[in-house]
Amino acid sequence: MTRLYLNQIVLSIFLCTSTLLTSITGFAAPSLDQLTDLTGNASVVVTLKGRDNFTSEYRYDISVRNHSSDSLIADSLVIVLDKITNLAGQDREGLTGESFLGRFDILGQDGETDDGKPFFRIPTGPAPDLGPLTDSLPVTVRLRNKDYLSVFTPSFKVLGQKRPPPEPKQTQAAAPVQPGTTPSTPSRHAIDKLTQLLIKKGVITEEEWRKASQP
Repeated sequence: MTRLYLNQIVLSIFLCTSTLLTSITGFAAPSLDQLTDLTGNASVVVTLKGRDNFTSEYRYDISVRNHSSDSLIADSLVIVLDKITNLAGQDREGLTGESFLGRFDILGQDGETDDGKPFFRIPTGPAPDLGPLTDSLPVTVRLRNKDYLSVFTPSFKVLGQKRPPPEPKQTQAAAPVQPGTTPSTPSRHAIDKLTQLLIKKGVITEEEWRKASQP
């Protein structure tokens, strides 16, 4: 009865610890200042999924494509809405110099960069990494054109982290045996001590040990 009660306590502690660790690791995504600009190694794939003419809202699916030979850490990938350009390729109002980003409502963003640009986290798939020459799952980006700008193009950049290469395995050579010596064996004292512990724990009985130790 006592052993069953102790087992229940140990199991409860284990489950509580596992739940706590899961809660902590659920927020393990790196912060923006830990990410690097992956321009040249990754690009965005932009797909227009819908348009609401009444509200002038545009809905896009944005995924990340890994062009490099390195794996990218999946939960580190972030896309930043870097700019919005007009038909002439300009990203600012000619008279005021105001960025066209200010003329749009950005819906569903995960936050802003230090310079005020909206960013979105790429959802993670079943794999921990985005492998070479593969696409990520898409994130939905909704832009509402407050000024009904006739033609515009959103431009994104990718932030993230590369997966570090695995460290080479180091094999430790066995120490050579000096001539005239033999490998050490456990002392009789150590064996007796271990035996007493096993008997005390109820793993074996004294009678079983006596029979096993007989030549």
